[in-house]
Amino acid sequence: FYSGECVTMIPRNLFDDGHESFRETVRRFIAKEIEPHYSRWEKEGIVSREVWLAAGDAGLLCTWVPEEYGGAGADFLYGAIVIEEMGRSGYAGVAFHLHSDIVAPYLFHYGSEAQKQKWLPKLVSGEVITAVAMSEPAAGSDLQGMKTRARRDGDEYVINGQKIFISNGLLADLVVLACKTDPSDRGRSISQILIERGMSGFERGRNLEKVGYHAQDTSELFFADCHVPIENLLGQEGKGFMQMLQQLPQERLVIAIRSAAIINAALEWTTRYVNE
Repeated sequence: FYSGECVTMIPRNLFDDGHESFRETVRRFIAKEIEPHYSRWEKEGIVSREVWLAAGDAGLLCTWVPEEYGGAGADFLYGAIVIEEMGRSGYAGVAFHLHSDIVAPYLFHYGSEAQKQKWLPKLVSGEVITAVAMSEPAAGSDLQGMKTRARRDGDEYVINGQKIFISNGLLADLVVLACKTDPSDRGRSISQILIERGMSGFERGRNLEKVGYHAQDTSELFFADCHVPIENLLGQEGKGFMQMLQQLPQERLVIAIRSAAIINAALEWTTRYVNE
């Protein structure tokens, strides 16, 4: 769909005046808080924590989260506007979309009430930055082939393994980790566990060099006898694979919206350049 301003998967007539006013807010935020610093972030391979706090203060993070957990309770289109405008700007290394519309839904849909009360307000404010850890050196698309293990030991899980290509890997304060809790059962062996910054046995590897998205920190994560309380289990033990499958459609939609906006920006930049 091409409107003359934005290639999008979303018909423009679905956006009302409130949406378009919010779009202007997002554009002003990008111009003030991101554009002046982005070249430095690209060189450093990571964005500042301050821009996350500023985004939270401006109401750009987790816009859909209900008011009872600190959010605005807005419809999906508000989040889509943030995704579109970040893509259109070309500052793709700032991974608000991952935090707000891919990771946060896991907490909302599968978290206990205590987990939601503890974490969602901090996700909305930008005080806590999130990541999701699925891929491993020998398990990318085939998640059932993952080797990271969580062994139950009393009131704790003891986790050993490695993850790779984790976006927000260095910045993340909270990681939704996919791991095997019952290696004998391929289909029902995967669980999701919340890993918090500073937990013993949890280490981060190098910031990986990439072809693009240089400002987005992407790293390895290592777990060596990482002790995690059982209350950090997200959802039901052994149901992690189904939880990931249930959230995959929105993840793919988010990526598609972002990609369409980036494509449009590239088209506009190229058209302007060749006409000059």
